[in-house]
Amino acid sequence: MILDRFRLTDRAAVVTGSGRGIGAAVAVGLAEAGADVLVSARNTDQLEAVADKVKSAGRRAEVVQADLDDLDAVTALAERAAEVFGRLDIVVNNVGGTMPRPFLDTSPRFLEAAFHFNVATAHALTRAAVPHMLAGEGGAVVNISSAMGRTQGRGFLAYGTAKAALAHLTRLTATDLAPRIRVNAVAVGSVSTSALEVVLTDDDLRTEMERATPLRRIGDPEDIAAAVVYLCSPAAAYVTGKVLEVDGGLDRPNLDLGLADL
Repeated sequence: MILDRFRLTDRAAVVTGSGRGIGAAVAVGLAEAGADVLVSARNTDQLEAVADKVKSAGRRAEVVQADLDDLDAVTALAERAAEVFGRLDIVVNNVGGTMPRPFLDTSPRFLEAAFHFNVATAHALTRAAVPHMLAGEGGAVVNISSAMGRTQGRGFLAYGTAKAALAHLTRLTATDLAPRIRVNAVAVGSVSTSALEVVLTDDDLRTEMERATPLRRIGDPEDIAAAVVYLCSPAAAYVTGKVLEVDGGLDRPNLDLGLADL
């Protein structure tokens, strides 16, 4: 049965930034496909709620509260998952994000911080996970990038550049880790999460964003979770080094920050 190729029965996964939004949906989606999941973020209450959903799907959950901007904390997740689950097969580098800023307000330090949070954390966890994956049957890594990594919009210099770097990190890492570990990314569009809460509660802005999206809607976290499950599963066994665009068809930003010419 073709659907059997999408199953992740008895695999073990780490999902960063999994207290809410895309990360939470991914953690639950992996569990529903059959994986045990370690969830990590700053907010313990949110993590416990996600862990309950993982358990409701019949899988084991491990909660690790951590500041994932700390590379030591990120790296430790791989060892913890292997210790608790006895293996590590899947890593989803979801933690990241950077607030938009006008060009002259985007300092070199702000740009460096964006790279650290979006790129260095993904590299650190993947590097820590590799020995555990190689000790087993191999593995799959999925990095959560963004449509802003390939489109142009004022105010997104730090975020877009960091996400573009994450996309190319994906390609280069896939080459380094083939053939036993596959590495792919999902470039997400506008998704209904807390990061867009201020925008999406404004009916006029939401309508504007929907009209500027070819599929005429804002994405759901489950749209991204479905893509991640695919990339982690045997269904994607012949896919590595690719960036899957799950963005409603965007070829340009669907939110204009209204930044004036200098």
